[in-house]
Amino acid sequence: MGIIVQKYGGSSVATAEHIKAVAGRVARTRRSGVDLVVTVSAMGKTTDNLLRLASEVSENPSPREIDQLLATGEEQSVALLAMALSDRGIEAVSLTGPQAGMRTTGRYGSGIISEVRPDRIKKLLGEGKVVIVAGFQGMNSLGDVMTLGRGGSDTTAVALAAALGASRCEIYTDVDGVYTADPRIVPAARRIPEISTAEMAEMAWRGAKVMHPRAVELAALYGIEVHVKSSFEEGPGTVIRGGDVLEHLETRETVAGIVHDLDVSRITLRGIRTGPGTLSKVFEPLAGRGISVDVIVESANRAGISDVAFTVRRGDYEEARELAGEVASSLGGEAEGELGLAKVSVVGTGMLNRPGYAARMFASLGRAGIPIRMVSTSEIQVTCVIPVERVEEAVRSLHRDFELEERDV
Repeated sequence: MGIIVQKYGGSSVATAEHIKAVAGRVARTRRSGVDLVVTVSAMGKTTDNLLRLASEVSENPSPREIDQLLATGEEQSVALLAMALSDRGIEAVSLTGPQAGMRTTGRYGSGIISEVRPDRIKKLLGEGKVVIVAGFQGMNSLGDVMTLGRGGSDTTAVALAAALGASRCEIYTDVDGVYTADPRIVPAARRIPEISTAEMAEMAWRGAKVMHPRAVELAALYGIEVHVKSSFEEGPGTVIRGGDVLEHLETRETVAGIVHDLDVSRITLRGIRTGPGTLSKVFEPLAGRGISVDVIVESANRAGISDVAFTVRRGDYEEARELAGEVASSLGGEAEGELGLAKVSVVGTGMLNRPGYAARMFASLGRAGIPIRMVSTSEIQVTCVIPVERVEEAVRSLHRDFELEERDV
């Protein structure tokens, strides 16, 4: 029946009882005859607790030592799950990321998987064992452990599925699939039975927390079918696969869902001199510090003078504003910022080929009296930056006005 890779998030293994429940599910899957590799996150809030401990013992801990520390969270989880499986008569071996052949590059705290060497995993599978791999970590060229950043366990699972030629990758979490909106905000939100990798990646980048966008992009690149399911109840979940399904074709509804992101701040450079290379002067220092920029708007006040605004995560706000201030000053302007913002997005394949979606979104927000600060569009999404206190109202209005609760998804 081939190989299946399963991933269990922190909420799925938050307690000893949860780990036992996961062991029961893994045991049932193994007894069905499949070869099984399991990727596990740290238990519950372990990562946050370890970061808090680091801040208590050091004012400025090195990124290398932070990675050394955080990697222990996943190592606890895999060992405990292996023990629980042994009690159920299932042979299992736990491996750290480096032991499993995960090779990384980049920076400590935000490493990128450069290679997977799955020989040891294949050998263990050949011996009939379940292989449990610590997510979120690998080894760099120096032989140091390096973590992959938030959501790295999703990426680990998909990378392993690609390297092993797995038939599918199953992501188990605390929700039973991907929804047309956050059900905590829109109780009438619908579970989406199947979604394309392009739509899922965009929804993830725009704020959906079900799966990390890097993992979705990796699945798209290597043609990995991903199933998102609940760790706590049985159900069909959501299947994420390439967008080559021909069913309904042009009659298929375009909008997949409404997503939101509360981790937003805005930086504005006002009255800066513009010319060839100006935008590179603005954004190269940010890229050099590893600061990701999302929505970008440039507006010309008069010939040769412009305002440039962009959004960054709130955790990057102070550093981004400082860098922007230096650039703005060198170009004869000044920088200012705003923290109380959020993004709300309408996501769906082929939106630009069917005009009117942006206007429909603007009209919905307008009827609700919600001001729009910035706008970003692509062929698969329209995003508006709005005041953070209006987000839930915006999500409900858009979900209603795009009739997502009234049709099959």
